Amino acid sequence: MPEHPALPPLPLIEVTRYVTPLREGGSLPGVVEAEDLGTYVCKFRGAGQGVRVLVAEVIVSGLAELLGLRTPRLAVLELPADLARYEADEEVQDLLVASVGRNLGIDFLPGAFGYDGSVAVEPSREAATVLWLDAFCANVDRSWRNPNLLVWHGALWVIDHGASLYFHHGWAGGVTDPARFAAQRWSADDHVLAAAAPLLGEIDESVGPLLTQDALERVVARVPDAWLEPVPGAETPAALREAYVAFLTARLGTRQWLPGAAG
Repeated sequence: MPEHPALPPLPLIEVTRYVTPLREGGSLPGVVEAEDLGTYVCKFRGAGQGVRVLVAEVIVSGLAELLGLRTPRLAVLELPADLARYEADEEVQDLLVASVGRNLGIDFLPGAFGYDGSVAVEPSREAATVLWLDAFCANVDRSWRNPNLLVWHGALWVIDHGASLYFHHGWAGGVTDPARFAAQRWSADDHVLAAAAPLLGEIDESVGPLLTQDALERVVARVPDAWLEPVPGAETPAALREAYVAFLTARLGTRQWLPGAAG
């Protein structure tokens, strides 16, 4: 079995300049520069979708790495309180004020362009692995309308995982039953890489064993405490991490979610 990537903790880096908004999505992410001289796409904790979207980004990005998929490196971006005073756009200024503290940074890939089918990735093992990951994480946002795939230096990169792991949005009254998520079916009909579905059985045999208990725990451990907001029955970051691992483990214990599986 291949060795797992190291999956080190996410670095904490301070933002030095807000560059420009990215208005393609509803959450208004922005391009920022940081103290390490890097450029990042920043997803803000103060956006309307909340910090659970950031949690999903970190977890699913880590799973993608474990499965050998390319996904931009992540960082925790510390947004200083005085950054908003230099922003003229009132909407952006309000977002910056609401997001002071720790936000998610995604390495900016200069020159990357959105996947449009011109790169030969389907049907292929890589395309089927993306499809398997989306089925496992219940990602509902990788259609031709919004592929959330980039092509950079001729290779495919998976991005924008916030629409995955929908189960945590139902935790307002407390952590729900993992068995329900484990049994939830997932359809590939609208998926941008649906043509790779015939390879899912083969891919399942090779990538499923990679997600060991230890691997899942290491992925979830990368989520900052600041984004793990308490819910009834899971009031601490440690308890919430246990809940995420329990949901992922339960899902992995069945194949009802895998298109074409016997259930």
